[in-house]
Amino acid sequence: MAENENGQDRTEQPTQKRIDEARSNGQVPRSRDLSTAAVVLIAGIGIRVAGAGMAAHFTGIMKAGLTIPREQALDENQMLPNLVALSWQGLQGCFPILGLTLAAALLSPLAIGGWILSFDALAPNFTRLDPIAGFGRLFSLRGLAELGKAYAKFLLIGVIAVFFLRAKTPELLGLGSETLTVAMSHAMGLVGQSLLVLSGALALIAGIDVPLQLRQYTNQLKMSRQEVKQEMRESDGSPEVKGRIRRMQQDAARRRMLQEVPKADVVITNPTHYSVALRYDESRMRAPIVVAKGVDEVATNIRRIAAENKVPIFEAPPLARVLFRDVDLNAEVPSSLYVAVAQVLTYVFQLRTAGRHSAARPARPIIDPLIEETRH
Repeated sequence: MAENENGQDRTEQPTQKRIDEARSNGQVPRSRDLSTAAVVLIAGIGIRVAGAGMAAHFTGIMKAGLTIPREQALDENQMLPNLVALSWQGLQGCFPILGLTLAAALLSPLAIGGWILSFDALAPNFTRLDPIAGFGRLFSLRGLAELGKAYAKFLLIGVIAVFFLRAKTPELLGLGSETLTVAMSHAMGLVGQSLLVLSGALALIAGIDVPLQLRQYTNQLKMSRQEVKQEMRESDGSPEVKGRIRRMQQDAARRRMLQEVPKADVVITNPTHYSVALRYDESRMRAPIVVAKGVDEVATNIRRIAAENKVPIFEAPPLARVLFRDVDLNAEVPSSLYVAVAQVLTYVFQLRTAGRHSAARPARPIIDPLIEETRH
């Protein structure tokens, strides 16, 4: 199906930038059923392992509460301190299970979505207080689907609980005939066992819910083609900005190149359209290198700077054109041009020597006019 005019058909997978933005806003995939299953499972395991010790602890609390001396029982000022002390002891007995369930609740999100700390998600959203919008969400297709899922989970867990209780009815009824310590320990074992059975049902529900939540999360973040194109433009920058940056980089590179012209040994020209500056240090270089080159306005600037710094200018149109065409900036002259470049540099060095000793000017070399056909 083609996109509509508004570009609202969200057919494209979300980009990493879109996912990162959603995460920064506190929008990550979550499965409540997975967290519930993890908490119930860990609680069941904890009670099965530590149930006997907890039963003994609670038995001691019960005995302490039922063996209060007569004078304390009749003293109104002792009632509240005794209640607080016994409550604290009971809470201490629950600490192991509370710690395990808290750890399960904190670690279960790592399986889907991970932890996030988003202050944007903490900002108040008063649109959620709109009762009309709330009823709309409640009776929407998604709301009805969630209601159906809730009833299905209720029926599954209810059926499993009924079968478990029916199977354990003799044991439950037999608790009354056991001693207090044995009955408490037995009861804790039944509680742990029931939680493990329920956690199996919850794990089955979570196994169905997690893929659904991941798919729903991806669908919520899907993008239209126009949004993908817009994001790419924003990420890469507009053509105008990129062009301006490129021009600035070229200007900076040109300025750096022109700063090398005064260090050149010779500038070979076209004479007007091309200029190529060469430098050669026999002790450090295998071959002469091109330190600057340009055409038209840049070539004029190279000649001007060379003249201002008394760098020799040698007019050799074919050689200038082939150097500009085939040799990169700061690259060595290829071997195919060694003879022609050596002729020019020898002439320049001889000219410089003749000037120092007031000798006759050397003969100007003749550069092969067919050198432009050279390829390296």
